[in-house]
Amino acid sequence: MEAPVEDRERTWAMLCHLTAFVVLLGVPFGNILGPFIVWIFKKNDYPRVDEQGKESMNFQISMTIYTVITLLIAVSLTPVLIGFLFYPLAGIIVAADFILTVIATVRASNNVPYRYPLSLRLIK
Repeated sequence: MEAPVEDRERTWAMLCHLTAFVVLLGVPFGNILGPFIVWIFKKNDYPRVDEQGKESMNFQISMTIYTVITLLIAVSLTPVLIGFLFYPLAGIIVAADFILTVIATVRASNNVPYRYPLSLRLIK
């Protein structure tokens, strides 16, 4: 017996967020590639996957940009001793990424769409 369409859609929408953790397995840019793969294969099958996939990718791209910029500033300003102030900021960005991704995954598992804060809307 096959799961109802709503359950499958909810599962795939949840995976749009959950697959961002592929980066923890050491896959470079896995936080973007995981949601992208789910989105690209299932966006035409389920409207919620299309919506949540774009949301997840926009957020992960944004967090990657924020982290890279913060680390570049930290490294470039470290010789002047101001750069050390930016390393904790990079840690906060990474922690926020993790926490907000967990929240989005839980919301999607409850069939509630999630809109990330601080996300650049690059993919429309």
